[in-house]
Amino acid sequence: MKIVIQRVKEASVKIEGEIKNQIKQGLLLLVAVEDADTEFDLDYAVRKISKMRIFSDEAGKMNLSVQDIHGEVLSISQFTLYADIRKGTRPSFSQAGHPAYAETMYLKFNKMLNSIVPTKSGEFGADMDIALVNDGPVTILVDTKNARR
Repeated sequence: MKIVIQRVKEASVKIEGEIKNQIKQGLLLLVAVEDADTEFDLDYAVRKISKMRIFSDEAGKMNLSVQDIHGEVLSISQFTLYADIRKGTRPSFSQAGHPAYAETMYLKFNKMLNSIVPTKSGEFGADMDIALVNDGPVTILVDTKNARR
């Protein structure tokens, strides 16, 4: 899995001009799945994201997790994180997971994360408009295959 984590003051997702979901302070996640991902990747990603200390404490140090601040998560499926741009000028997405598998894993990821932190989502495969107010900015990349080594 590849996940872009953005610390936000607020974020929302619109589909066909209508707000599907929105959050206040918390994390906006852009989530991509590959066919090699397993339960290990789900567990690793959920554990890291829910416990990652990237929110400021009273001393201004990044020392608090999304759980600690009682924040929320907005999770957006984003297969384009697997873009391969090595050849030509048109990206290849052949490394992205097969849509049926990727959707199953994405939904499972959201369910697991929601059991720890209130998690809302977009719609898998939909054309979505994402709005956010980045906090910091703080943006972190997670690639679970690095944990499989």
